[in-house]
Amino acid sequence: MTHRPQQITAFRYYDFCLVGMVAVLLCSNLIGPAKVCAVTLPIVGLVSFGAGNLFFPISYIFGDILTEVYGYARARRAIWAGFAAMIFASLMAWVVLHMPAADTPYNAQLQPALEVVFGSTGRIVAASILAYWVGDFVNSYVLARMKIWTGGRWLWTRTIGSTVFGQGIDSLIFYPLAFYGLWETDTLLVVMLFNFVFKVAVEVVLTPLTYVAVGWLKRSEQLDTYDIDTHFTPFSLRDEGDRRSL
Repeated sequence: MTHRPQQITAFRYYDFCLVGMVAVLLCSNLIGPAKVCAVTLPIVGLVSFGAGNLFFPISYIFGDILTEVYGYARARRAIWAGFAAMIFASLMAWVVLHMPAADTPYNAQLQPALEVVFGSTGRIVAASILAYWVGDFVNSYVLARMKIWTGGRWLWTRTIGSTVFGQGIDSLIFYPLAFYGLWETDTLLVVMLFNFVFKVAVEVVLTPLTYVAVGWLKRSEQLDTYDIDTHFTPFSLRDEGDRRSL
C-alpha cells in the first residue's frame, strides 16, 4: 500500500452509498414506526418491536462502509445529509397534516390515517433526530479510531464495536427522551434493551455482507482511508483523511 497525498475530487460510488444511507434512514423512521410487530422467540417468548427496527440498522452498515472506505470526513457529510433529510421530512409531515383537507369522503378516511401514521408528537420526532445524529457520529468516530488502532485489520471488530457504542448511545437518548413518563420504567428499560440487542444482532448477522461491500468498494475506488490527521469535530464539512491507494 503506497501513500497518495493528493486530494481526490471524485469517487465512483460514494454518492450511491450516501443516498442509500439517507433512503434507509428516512424509510425506517417514516414507514417503520407506525407498525408494532409481535413475534414469539425461543426461550425469550413474545416480544414486540417497531417494524422500523428491522431496517434502521442498515443505515449504520452504510455508515460503517462510508467510514471504512472513504473516511470519517466523508461519512460526516453523509450524516449531515441524513440529518437535514429528517428535518425536512418532519417539517413536510407537519405541514401536510395541518393543511385543511377538502371535504370529500376520501379525505375523511385519509386524514385520520395520516395522523396515525405520521402524526408523531414533537417530543418523539426531536428524540429520534437527536438520537440519530449523536449515535451516527459516535459510530463513525469509534470505527475510524479503531481502524488506526488495529492498523486496518480485523474489520469485524470495528464494525460491531462501533455499532455497540453508536446504537447504545442512540437507545440511551431516544427512549428516555421520547417515552419517559409515558411508559412504566420497567417497560422502558426492557424495550430499550431489547431494541439495542436486536440492532447489534442485525449488524453481526450482516457482517459478511459488510466485508463483501467494503472489499469491492476499496478495489473499485482503489482507496483505503485512514483518519490519522482528521479533525473529528462533527461541525465541519471539510474533506480530510489520509487516503492510500491499494
